[in-house]
Amino acid sequence: MIKFALIKERKTPPDRRVVFSPLMLKKVVERFPEASFKVESSDIRIFSDDEYREAGFEVSDDISDCDVLLGVKEVPIPNLIPDKKYFFFSHTIKKQPYNRDLLREILSRNIELYDHEVIISADQARLIGFGRYAGLVGAYNGIRAIGIKENRFRLPKAEDLPDLAAMLEELDAIEIPGYKFVLTGSGKVAHGAREILEHLKVKQVEPETYLVNEFDQPVFCHIDVLDYAKRKDGAEGSRKEFYKVPENYESDFMKFAKTSDVFIAGHFYGEGAPVFYSKEDVRHKDFRIKYVADISCDIAGPVATTIRPSTIAEPFYGYDRKSGAEADFMDPKAIAIMAVDNLPCELPKDASEGFGEMFLEHVIPAFFNDDKDGILGRACMTKNGKLTPLYSYLQDFVDGKNNKNEN
Repeated sequence: MIKFALIKERKTPPDRRVVFSPLMLKKVVERFPEASFKVESSDIRIFSDDEYREAGFEVSDDISDCDVLLGVKEVPIPNLIPDKKYFFFSHTIKKQPYNRDLLREILSRNIELYDHEVIISADQARLIGFGRYAGLVGAYNGIRAIGIKENRFRLPKAEDLPDLAAMLEELDAIEIPGYKFVLTGSGKVAHGAREILEHLKVKQVEPETYLVNEFDQPVFCHIDVLDYAKRKDGAEGSRKEFYKVPENYESDFMKFAKTSDVFIAGHFYGEGAPVFYSKEDVRHKDFRIKYVADISCDIAGPVATTIRPSTIAEPFYGYDRKSGAEADFMDPKAIAIMAVDNLPCELPKDASEGFGEMFLEHVIPAFFNDDKDGILGRACMTKNGKLTPLYSYLQDFVDGKNNKNEN
């Protein structure tokens, strides 16, 4: 018997998501009777303590008798229980300086850390995450920005709606202008954003048609890396090479910046890849983009107009084309930016249900089949007070010798 716990989220601002809803938890124990669950009491979780009790689970303030502790966001250092197995997004695999002390403490307390971000298949594909919900809410927020700035319609915040179905219902009542939308990315984030455009019945157009035509209805173009990046030497590129040696490529995005009204950024940005556009590009007289929904939200990265993350409370800000500084979102000359970096928090119920489905499918079986597919082995970052071999590259970071990300 393995004792699991759903832990209370303690990070600020509060996160209402959870790894398993009461319904999903019932499915887990039906499939795996050798798993038992305790739920740490929480007053902020999207599902109440009573809902878990009604589903037949013990709710308690004390989870110290559990072996595997399941959370979403980073656990504050004072709340880490020594000698346990933990699952959460640690935000340490890229040597994020703000979580160095957390990783050190995990090691010193002999915690086995499994990071949701590196729960991957043998061919490196991510198996679980909240990407689809980031895409759904990010695109919805981008549409919402158009309505507010142009005084066309007023969509409520996604967080004020009960679920995804209610959010889609709100979209049924609006009409969007005949804008051209360019969407980047090929993963769950981009496909979530695409769901919103398709729900709005925005017509998809292929790049060659999109770049040379105007339309009397809203259209979108979903582009991949070879549409917006090209080999520096003019040779034919390949998707595989772009991901392997991005330094061989330069941006070819300006042709889309000159022909699009709205940019929905749903791509994954790898180190060394070319930027989409620079501050200088934005000053170009033909730069046409008026709205940027930056779901990827890499600050001071590939999208020059994303100068800071925004928040669920204040999701929009303006970008001054000439100075590159922040401006009033409602200023007609400013580009409207949406760069909320915790979008799935706005749909906590649906996001939790979706996450739990993936966790049940890919992770829970590994505890009971000797990890035959290597799921746990690849995701385990720390063991016996040391970094595991896959994550030994973080040793200099733990030792304080790596400062490249601290500027």
